[in-house]
Amino acid sequence: MPTKQDPDPRSPTPDPLPKSGDPGQKTAIQAQMLGNRLHKKLKHLRKWAKRLNIEAFRLYDRDIPEIPLVLDLYGDIISGALYKRPYEKDPAEEALWLEAMRESLSQSTGIAPENVIIKQRERQTGLAQYQKTAEKGLIREIREKQYKFKVNLSDYLDTGLFLDRRALRNLVGADVKGKRVLNLFCYTASFSVYAAGNSAISSDSVDLSNTYLAWAQENFALNGLEAKQLRMEEFFAKPSPQSLIPSPHLIRADVNAFLERAIAEGIRWDSIILDPPAFSNSKMTRADFDLKRDYMSLLADCLTLLSPNGKLWFSASARSFRSSAEELERALGAKVTDISEKVVDEDFRGKRGPKTYQIINNR
Repeated sequence: MPTKQDPDPRSPTPDPLPKSGDPGQKTAIQAQMLGNRLHKKLKHLRKWAKRLNIEAFRLYDRDIPEIPLVLDLYGDIISGALYKRPYEKDPAEEALWLEAMRESLSQSTGIAPENVIIKQRERQTGLAQYQKTAEKGLIREIREKQYKFKVNLSDYLDTGLFLDRRALRNLVGADVKGKRVLNLFCYTASFSVYAAGNSAISSDSVDLSNTYLAWAQENFALNGLEAKQLRMEEFFAKPSPQSLIPSPHLIRADVNAFLERAIAEGIRWDSIILDPPAFSNSKMTRADFDLKRDYMSLLADCLTLLSPNGKLWFSASARSFRSSAEELERALGAKVTDISEKVVDEDFRGKRGPKTYQIINNR
């Protein structure tokens, strides 16, 4: 979601652009500013990423207000987006501006121009952010610590791996050894791969999209793990899923319907990951999902499914989400800790990320 971002505290606030009636001159100045910025950041971030065995990281996030780009480096490819400006800009002029930025990106990073992918990003509703925007099929396998993930850098607005959740994946993964894990709105199941790789007893991942569950299955396979796709009815068939061979399960279901059935069956998990979209709608669900409207009932259902002293990891992707840990604690009757500042990696320092909470079932 496009929002104003705080400046990177490592870098000085950029000087304001000189006023000019010549769009070409202004574009040239902006291209130079972007190139200088990226050259410095890339040198720092590459050292950090190499030390941690990370191949994909955030390179630039609207650091200069006049250049509303978000850019991620995936190995030898930059995949990014141009956020819609708050004012009208001539399409031909915008195309020239974007080409100048792409050329500056290539020169400052050493990335070939054809490997600089920039998509147009506007405020999305429903499932629009997950729809295909192209059919180029630029696929890569990206290493993140000891894991591998498939990313599509050309065909969707999102690549299949949310880089701003990396630190949270690491934190959750370190906590799930010997535990039963449920991952809701799992997308391509990167959290579940971390869980399975860190010796969770079981990992159950729920999403409504066949496309992303198939993608998730590929992510497991990349890491030497076999995941089984199930319909909700198959998952809840007797004997109970807790007594099955604890291979990772990928369950196609509406999350609300799944929670309702799991509560009725009396199933419990030791760790639940809840990282929902801000908004979702589908013909296959009974109602639209709106995080700001539905989060409290969703959290209450998850707590019902948590074993005693189990942990619920809740990340609120809606940028306008404002509930405090104290408010959530009073409403839920559980121990709530705001861990937002603890799950920010070096490439997201100084940026406003999703509010993130650890909720412990002490009822």
